[in-house]
Amino acid sequence: MKQWKNNLDERQEQALLKIEHVGCWLAFWGLLIALMVQVIAFGPDMGRLAGEWIVFMILSIYLVAACLKNGIWDRHFQPNAKTNLSVSLVAGLAVGLFTLAMGLTRFPGKPWGVAAAAFLGAAVSFALCFGLLSLMAAAYKRRRQAMEAEPEE
Repeated sequence: MKQWKNNLDERQEQALLKIEHVGCWLAFWGLLIALMVQVIAFGPDMGRLAGEWIVFMILSIYLVAACLKNGIWDRHFQPNAKTNLSVSLVAGLAVGLFTLAMGLTRFPGKPWGVAAAAFLGAAVSFALCFGLLSLMAAAYKRRRQAMEAEPEE
């Protein structure tokens, strides 16, 4: 395969990497917010959400797989139970509040049912998030050990 000539100097290469980094995260969070707004406005109509959902999931899976393959966890957080617990609590709370907001707009006369659904959604999201983060942290640690054991070229 033919290599493309790089016309950028080191400073330009670093600037481009930062631009791509910011653009990637803008796309990620923008898609997530767009999905949430559409669900609140129109309900969970997967026909309407399929395009954004597919792009969001491809981006999410790619980011996770590429980071794990390269032995990268996060710039600020450590892969441990305390971090997994904190992130899972935030995710569960976000899902619970989102479910509560969506439910109260759709079923204003049933606040207790909506609250119960929001609590259940938060609990399930917390458990799934904590489990997946724990599995990914274990995979990350195995990958790091394998990378450290590989002889350098």
